[in-house]
Amino acid sequence: MDYSQLAAELLNGMLSLHRVKPQKNIQENINKILQGKVFVLHYIASHEGDVLPGKIACEMGVSSARIATALNSLEKKGLITRQIDRIDRRKILVGITQKGKESAEKQRQTVLGIIAKTLELLGERDAREYVRIMIKLAGILPDCNEPVCNEIL
Repeated sequence: MDYSQLAAELLNGMLSLHRVKPQKNIQENINKILQGKVFVLHYIASHEGDVLPGKIACEMGVSSARIATALNSLEKKGLITRQIDRIDRRKILVGITQKGKESAEKQRQTVLGIIAKTLELLGERDAREYVRIMIKLAGILPDCNEPVCNEIL
């Protein structure tokens, strides 16, 4: 099989899709949940108990300074709390407030609704195939050690 030709077709399709306004809106909403303050809020909400800022930074692949900025903003909005660890006073523990849980769930439901509508437009068969392939890519890309993969990732 000529994967170069198939890659060119995929790239052309992706470029065409990138120009479509509804796609841009969908992608922006998904990016919000995968990056920045929204990601931080969802990460904290998805963990039982408090989390360490360093763990969030590691998960996002960003600096602790960037996480501190996001945490400051979330704390000012009343979405999270920060407290000194009673066992190791050098550590700060981050927790989520009820308002933060509600905000995270509302954002999650909004994004899920957008994705569900998009999948519905594909139709059941194509939607299932698309999800299957995305899950497969998520499983194989982290193991990719080829130079081309390292440039992409």
